[in-house]
Amino acid sequence: MTPVSFSFLMAGVLLNAAAQLFLKAGTNRIGEFAFSLDNVMPIGMKIASSPFILGGLACYVVSVVVWIMGLSRVPVSVAYPMLSVGYIVNAFAAWMLFGESITAQKLIGIGFIVAGVVLVTRSGAA
Repeated sequence: MTPVSFSFLMAGVLLNAAAQLFLKAGTNRIGEFAFSLDNVMPIGMKIASSPFILGGLACYVVSVVVWIMGLSRVPVSVAYPMLSVGYIVNAFAAWMLFGESITAQKLIGIGFIVAGVVLVTRSGAA
């Protein structure tokens, strides 16, 4: 995998991870909700006017464009497993930004993800 291809894929992964973090920040500010006929408009307006939600959606749009550019250069069997890196990024970012816990079990899982991504990436280089 070339450095340019890797950069496109990682940018897509990081933008996707950022989208999740923005969406979580937005929902934290909106609060827990359930859609019903009574609240679909008020909740919909809160969601549509949230800068964090809008930022998350913008990150998704850009991530799709960047991801497509990466897929044009790398087999999907190599590219797709790299999305797992987003789990790692979000686990640590959620810990830092939202105070979510990182347990020993999560760390072991992250270790397996890292090993898997390395193995898949190396198999695509051969």
